[in-house]
Amino acid sequence: MKLRLKNRLILNLAIFIVAGAWFAACNPRLARPVLLLPERYIFGGDLSQDTLDIDVEWWRIFGDEVLNGLEQRALANNNNIEVALSRIEQAYLQLSVARSQFLPSFAFGVEVDGEYDNVEKYTVNYKIGPSMSWEFGMGGRLKHTIGAARAAILSSEWACRGVMLSLTTEVATTYFTLLQYERTLEIARRAYALRAESVALVDSMFRYGMSSGLDLAQARSLMYSAASDIAQYERALAQSRLALNTLLSEPPAEVDDTGLGINLLTDFMPIDIPIGLPSDLLHRRPDVMEAYYELVENGEKVGIARAERFPSIGMTLTGGIASDKLKELFTGMPFVWGATRSMTQPLFSFGRLKRNEELARKDYQQSVANYRQTMIEALADVEKALVAITTYEAQTERCAALVMANANAAQMTRALYDSGLSNYFDLMDAERTLYTSQQQLIALVAQQYINYVTLFKALGGGF
Repeated sequence: MKLRLKNRLILNLAIFIVAGAWFAACNPRLARPVLLLPERYIFGGDLSQDTLDIDVEWWRIFGDEVLNGLEQRALANNNNIEVALSRIEQAYLQLSVARSQFLPSFAFGVEVDGEYDNVEKYTVNYKIGPSMSWEFGMGGRLKHTIGAARAAILSSEWACRGVMLSLTTEVATTYFTLLQYERTLEIARRAYALRAESVALVDSMFRYGMSSGLDLAQARSLMYSAASDIAQYERALAQSRLALNTLLSEPPAEVDDTGLGINLLTDFMPIDIPIGLPSDLLHRRPDVMEAYYELVENGEKVGIARAERFPSIGMTLTGGIASDKLKELFTGMPFVWGATRSMTQPLFSFGRLKRNEELARKDYQQSVANYRQTMIEALADVEKALVAITTYEAQTERCAALVMANANAAQMTRALYDSGLSNYFDLMDAERTLYTSQQQLIALVAQQYINYVTLFKALGGGF
């Protein structure tokens, strides 16, 4: 008795060890991605390393109601977002399909068959009834299939967030570019009006012999230069508005919103954005998260391919009423039923199952490399934005001082010219220098706003 009990324990232990080894073989061993992240950003400077704590509507930090309205219209109307949302719905449907593959299927059928008992007798059999079939694979096929479907859902959701982030940043970038062209067009028109007055004055003085023909030619040169710039900025402004209409998914329209929104020169203030730590990008930036869940999905697909090499168990139950006479089918109610059980183990498929697993592993390795590369590019995007903000801030301050000095120089040169103590060439040079520096300052301020937008995008925004 003791010997029999001992043998049973040894047998159970052996079965447990074999089963454990078998189930362990069902889960493929996959190398996890290794990311070497820096402790802080190189060009972070004095910016706060607190985590970016801002809601989805990150653009409201600029305090521009026109921009806020444009962003809301873009999110409500853009067709790319509609496509991204549809893909999320598809991913949820795929999850339902994946689950249904491992549940029993039920059917109801009517069967009529016949056979010859001998040369002279032919028998017809009738059968009506339901049937149930259920086939499921071993080796964790259900777990990996459900896991891949869930990862696909999360990947689609983060892809949608990425589309929303890209859209909102493009709207903001286009809007600030539009403001730049509005402001430069305004300066060009004002310069043209002042230079046209100068041309009229110099022309009058030339008629009375108080000015030379060279002064008149130089005055007209300045006026025509401003007129040429007006056409250039009108074209750029119209193209920016058309680009904005496209982002809003609205047909092209002539909208004159000059003067709306923030003033690039008087309203500009540096923004202190908490940039957090580089590791924050792992769970905040949409493209990084999308790449991560693609990696997870491909890892689950390796498990599915491996599970295909393990047995599958099937079961079929049939039942109903049957008779060899149609009129007696519903009278005697002759009930019949049957059951079939099977287990199929793949043995030889010319290497197809093994190669499928190897292909799935290659896809996983590619997704690991893509995840690492996406993270490297994310870090580079943040560093580039930080460098741009720091350097443009210093450049903008110096350009503002330059504009102030050029304005004073132009004012004094005008006074000297009116007093006859300076020639028109000096005045023309001073006004041209002032005009160029004003345009440069407008471009720098607009670019600094765009740099903040770029930093929000690099950090993942509020999505």
